[in-house]
Amino acid sequence: MAEERTVEEIAQIFNDASAKAVLLKTDSTKWLDETTEEWKERIKNKVDHLETIKEYKKLDETTSIWTTENFTSIDSSIVLGKNLMLTIV
Repeated sequence: MAEERTVEEIAQIFNDASAKAVLLKTDSTKWLDETTEEWKERIKNKVDHLETIKEYKKLDETTSIWTTENFTSIDSSIVLGKNLMLTIV
């Protein structure tokens, strides 16, 4: 039977998401060896992953695992990524 995530596990997930948010902000330019489609997909995958993490629920599938975490940086990275995807042609 599955168990609820511990406080430590939740903290680690949040820390990992925060690091991914920083990476999205600092590594959002197109690489020389990637196509435009690959670039767009890379940004989309990062945005999707951050949005998925924000939606994590407890075992009741209703209650969020998040309590007092500050998602400002993660949210701004999501917005940045979505705006960037709109400009990639």
